[in-house]
Amino acid sequence: MVFSSQIFLFYFLPTFLVGYFVLYKLHAKHSLLNFFITVFSYIFYGWLEPWLVFLMFGCTLVVYVAGRFISAPGASKLQRNLALGVAVAVNLGALAYFKYYMFGMGIINDVATKLGCEPFSVMTVLLPVGISFYSFQSMSYAIDVWRGTAPPVKDFATFACYVALFPQLVAGPIVRYNTVAEELATRTHTLENFVRGISFFCFGFAEKIFLANQVGIIADRVFAADAPGVLNSWWGSLAYMFQIYFDFSAYSNMAIGLGLMLGFHFPRNFDGPYRSKSITEFWKRWHISLTSWFRDYLYIPMGGNRVGTARLYFNLFLVMFVSGVWHGANWTFVCWGLYHAFFMIVERANNKQALYYKLPKIVQLAATQIIVLFGWVLFRADTIGEAWRMWKCLLGLNAVSAADAILSAEIFTPSCQFFMALAFMLSFWKFRSYDWCDKVSPQRVAVALLIFVVAVLALFTQSYNPFLYFQF
Repeated sequence: MVFSSQIFLFYFLPTFLVGYFVLYKLHAKHSLLNFFITVFSYIFYGWLEPWLVFLMFGCTLVVYVAGRFISAPGASKLQRNLALGVAVAVNLGALAYFKYYMFGMGIINDVATKLGCEPFSVMTVLLPVGISFYSFQSMSYAIDVWRGTAPPVKDFATFACYVALFPQLVAGPIVRYNTVAEELATRTHTLENFVRGISFFCFGFAEKIFLANQVGIIADRVFAADAPGVLNSWWGSLAYMFQIYFDFSAYSNMAIGLGLMLGFHFPRNFDGPYRSKSITEFWKRWHISLTSWFRDYLYIPMGGNRVGTARLYFNLFLVMFVSGVWHGANWTFVCWGLYHAFFMIVERANNKQALYYKLPKIVQLAATQIIVLFGWVLFRADTIGEAWRMWKCLLGLNAVSAADAILSAEIFTPSCQFFMALAFMLSFWKFRSYDWCDKVSPQRVAVALLIFVVAVLALFTQSYNPFLYFQF
């Protein structure tokens, strides 16, 4: 089930909110409210594939029990370490099997074939949506309890609610237990927070329908073309650059909004990433919850900045490599991570500055976004060969297809130009949807509701278009 589907908007969400606030008005305990959220979260998650609920429940139970062993009075160092190891191993094991088994077997079979051996038979394994998010979220809890920086959960129902919390379950933001621990135990519901939540949700929904989906049409057509010309290649690549940002930003804003309606405060996930003047700055503004997760649970434990130069570069390399692998089981994601690692290391060697930092700010901005755009081509392509072909098209090094003129007519229509201009303005202008929604006023709420109504009407004219980050 996705936020932008009719079944969620018109059936699931209204039913859930009515039931939740009826219980709240009847002065139900927070344990009952949390249980209610958990039940609906499992329905939400297992709507099309019910077996996914059992997988998530199993991982949740293992981490909860591990947390109890880690925090048990008088627990030995060995017991604590073993419990943490089991929690991490189970989550990483599930993630590795469901997400990387087929990719890994493909590599093994390629090697076997080149050595003249018979390839192994490979099972088809379906990727559970959101497993990368709730696995990292669960592991962060176990690690924080082991470190003593997070209080252990006393009852399983509360922890199950934390892991399954449907607003941010399948595409983030990744929420640390510390962030919502108090709100899981006791939270207040105010009209102001509920209204703020409505604004976030409505604006995020509009981002998805009016921006991500619209520019995504352009990107899909260009990337499906055999040999687009230079202008069409740049137009399509820029469209994908906007699509992935507004698609992910839309989900994050809707998740934050739903959280506020329920009394939870989720972390901000984007801060104008396309206004960055270096790749280092870009990663401070893009997918903030994931970047901070890697910083706190991988980069800093490996020594962070407190190591020699060679080790520092290796740490940056490893973090970006793992980030690429986390996004998907494909060589394109691996190369995307290494691509960003290269620029991160170059900037670190240049005193955390881009090589072009002495140039005018507008040039720094443009250069950074061109680097990011070429990276998104890798991210979007199905194979390295496809990415290389598109790079050549961007540089005018590829023969242009005879159908390029037809493609131009399809992607440069007035409506396409309008939505691209709107996406461009909202990406580079000092407008932050988070800040706009965070300030409550009758006028802003009215605008948000109006935009939502128009977006709902537009939804009926669009085909099914799930969020891009669901695949991760």
